[in-house]
Amino acid sequence: MTDRRTFLAGSLATLAIALRAVAAEPVTRERFPLWPAMPPGAERVRVRDEWVRRSPDGDPDDIAWPHVAVPMLTMCRPARPNGAAVLICPGGGYARVAVGRHPGAIARDFASRGITAFELLYRLPHDGWPAGADAPLQDAQRAMRVIRAGADSGWPIDPDRIAVTGFSAGGHLAARLAAQAGRKIYSPIDATDRLSAQPDVAGLFFPVITMRDPGVHKASRRELLGTHAADPVWQRRYSAELNLPATMPPTFVACNVDDSVVPFKNSLLMAEALHDAGIPTELMAFEEGGHGPPAPHANGTPTPWMDLFLAFAADHGWPA
Repeated sequence: MTDRRTFLAGSLATLAIALRAVAAEPVTRERFPLWPAMPPGAERVRVRDEWVRRSPDGDPDDIAWPHVAVPMLTMCRPARPNGAAVLICPGGGYARVAVGRHPGAIARDFASRGITAFELLYRLPHDGWPAGADAPLQDAQRAMRVIRAGADSGWPIDPDRIAVTGFSAGGHLAARLAAQAGRKIYSPIDATDRLSAQPDVAGLFFPVITMRDPGVHKASRRELLGTHAADPVWQRRYSAELNLPATMPPTFVACNVDDSVVPFKNSLLMAEALHDAGIPTELMAFEEGGHGPPAPHANGTPTPWMDLFLAFAADHGWPA
């Protein structure tokens, strides 16, 4: 007798095989600076790009950037684009940015589904940028505008179908972008900056959210706020769950309850705040997975976390 669990496991196994076949299709990689010249405030800092390998014996492109002088976007263009695009904000606790020079697994997964993915290498507050804790947000706003501008220059993108996703501290950045896309935090430099930075949907995965106790990821707070880390005013100002606007897009939040790095309370706080603000939201709290994607089930069946995000997003008009 075939029960629902057996059917689901078989369906997911079939889906995984299909996705592996699609993911094998070629994608095009392009990497370019985010700003046409120097990023805002560059004349007042002395910083050079620096990267380190995350594992001595791992993939040579498994790197992280403790210092970023030239913010970059890496575009992963699908073989068969469907018009949708996504900005990916990697993590690193605001101490570094964990992103390679070539598209990572998540970008390739999006591309295998026809979605043009853009990975963001953003600046870090500890490098002394005049914008301080808002330097990463400057880059995220600019990135959304660059992606929209690309729709007019031959990229296979619909400017009305752009999402943002963020992972760990990148989840904090993505949440701030979603909430503060219209906030003016740098002077416009070209026509691109007249475009909207607003994403159409947001996905926050095992995210840093709050800068307040309890639940705070102290290392991210220290790196983001620096000498203001203990200041309650600054903690409130940079807590992503506070003061959500009506323009906040539908937001999917996912975490693992056994995350020993970023307390899953961050995700609960964000989901509650979204609900209270009347923003469409869905929260997925998985049993195991630590600080990363959820673990497979005991029978080896993968947990379809990306499919769950895409299903939620589809209910709100993206990527279709």
